[in-house]
Amino acid sequence: MTTRGEKFYEGKAKILYATEDPALVVQYFKDDATAFNAQKRGTIVDKGVVNNRISTALFTYLEGKGVKTHFVRQLDDRSMLVKRLTIVPLEVTIRNITAGGMAKLLGIEEGLVLNPPVFEWHYKSDALGDPLINDDHILAMKWATAQELAHIRSESFTVNDALKAFFNQRQIDLVDFKLEFGRAGSAHQLLLGDEISPDTMRLWEHGTRRKLDKDRFRRDLGSVEEAYQEVLRRVIGEAGQPSAARR
Repeated sequence: MTTRGEKFYEGKAKILYATEDPALVVQYFKDDATAFNAQKRGTIVDKGVVNNRISTALFTYLEGKGVKTHFVRQLDDRSMLVKRLTIVPLEVTIRNITAGGMAKLLGIEEGLVLNPPVFEWHYKSDALGDPLINDDHILAMKWATAQELAHIRSESFTVNDALKAFFNQRQIDLVDFKLEFGRAGSAHQLLLGDEISPDTMRLWEHGTRRKLDKDRFRRDLGSVEEAYQEVLRRVIGEAGQPSAARR
């Protein structure tokens, strides 16, 4: 049994608690919702429950595809046990279809299929708006080594291939998504961290392009909770167990 100890970090969507094992922490999912680097705030009812279950299923699926993650096991409706990471101050974005920031940055329409997908580095800073950066910035600031950047890039494309196939089988287009990585233990092993959920991905229904992600909150489209629940239903499957875990 894992005992949840002292809270040592609270972010926009999650809280981290220490455990009796210094190498493990409890990651608790909140219902708080933010957008535009926390300039817009609100609540999505049961978002924490949904994102915890979806992240559990997708981390399990990715582990089966050879991607090393911080996920250990789900503890309850809102919590999972994860390995303690020192987060690399970078966010990776992979874009398969134009939308959001890329469409705005380049003044192009949303919905253009990108072949090959576009890989982006962003400096992880709400205050600066998570600015777009390149390898030279990262190496000059010593946020990561060249070897670490190569590993993160390779893992990110592995994740993209796996998740595209996963969602395609569920009649969902994986438009784009954000990943975070961190170093674990004395060996500084790079692991995929954070969460994988409608908070961190853009998901469009096949054919209709109906948005099933946080853009419904960002753009005041309504039916936010219903969209998150729809993604959960498609991810978990009819039997009520993570379809990813059965693969």
